[in-house]
Amino acid sequence: MSTRALGPFQVSPIGLGCMNICHAYGNPTPPEQAERLLLTALDAGVTHFDTAALYGFGVSEQLVGKALSPHRQRFTLASKCGMQGVDVQGDGKLVRVIDGRPATLRQTCEDALRRLKTDVIDLYYLHRWDKKVPIEDSVGGLSDLVRAGKIRSIGLSEVSANTLRKAHAVHPIAAVQTEYSLWTRNPEIAVLDACRELGTTFVAFSPVARGFLCGKPIDINKLDAKDIRRGMPRFNAENFPRNLQLLPPYLALAQELGCSPSQLAIAWLLHKAPHIVAIPGTTSIDHLHDDLGALDVKLSPAHMQQLEAMIGQHNVVGNRYNDQANSEVDTEVFA
Repeated sequence: MSTRALGPFQVSPIGLGCMNICHAYGNPTPPEQAERLLLTALDAGVTHFDTAALYGFGVSEQLVGKALSPHRQRFTLASKCGMQGVDVQGDGKLVRVIDGRPATLRQTCEDALRRLKTDVIDLYYLHRWDKKVPIEDSVGGLSDLVRAGKIRSIGLSEVSANTLRKAHAVHPIAAVQTEYSLWTRNPEIAVLDACRELGTTFVAFSPVARGFLCGKPIDINKLDAKDIRRGMPRFNAENFPRNLQLLPPYLALAQELGCSPSQLAIAWLLHKAPHIVAIPGTTSIDHLHDDLGALDVKLSPAHMQQLEAMIGQHNVVGNRYNDQANSEVDTEVFA
């Protein structure tokens, strides 16, 4: 498999996002199935695994640690801090909290190292910028972890180009991770260019638009009660039927090119720029292999233009996040 730079590391252009195995789209995956998926990905050539303290409130890190720690030298390990579960009321119930104070980041890192069964995390992201804490302070705390040998490089998630530049002035930022796909094009406003200028890798999560570009019909009325798409405006009862009208020409082009819809979405991303890597998530081994097949899809400039005319900010209906989630990110938005 070819490789691309992820900060100082060389990784497979398509990694594996490890949120789905325990979090966000319904019931958690049985541990045995999650372990089998992780090991299959490793054997298939995936060398970039991305998890976070938030995912399952530590469960994803535990699963990754159990399955992959015996093979630690074979892959680049990324995780995240700054957004995690906290027992606020002291009743044993964890709630999601954004906390970018250096002391909290240090403790979250120690807990992550234990769960991941490793001595060092290759790439450690600030999952959300805590707007109560200057970004320089949070990145300064992470730079202390680099000097202590706990982490090897620093990343940021869901930040603007301006915040990236402020952070990079404190310590080199190896990667910025943000949602990016045909139907979420916000990184094109400024962050993609800022990453290129600074030598920062752009890591695209949700490259298949939270399943929208996979080709399998989504029935929004049958989504699990815990499925995060229930709170996303693009999937609500008013907007989703309108967005579905964008799919027929897209699916037709995938058929014309002889690839799956998921492969077409990921191939588009990888063709956009060489400093982009993708981290689709899945719980299915079949879907994993299908995603990796995107590396074999070749798109001409005409195909790229055709795709971008089909689906983009000009015709997708609804914000990607609701008001609460939008208030927690720092990414640029289209007028």
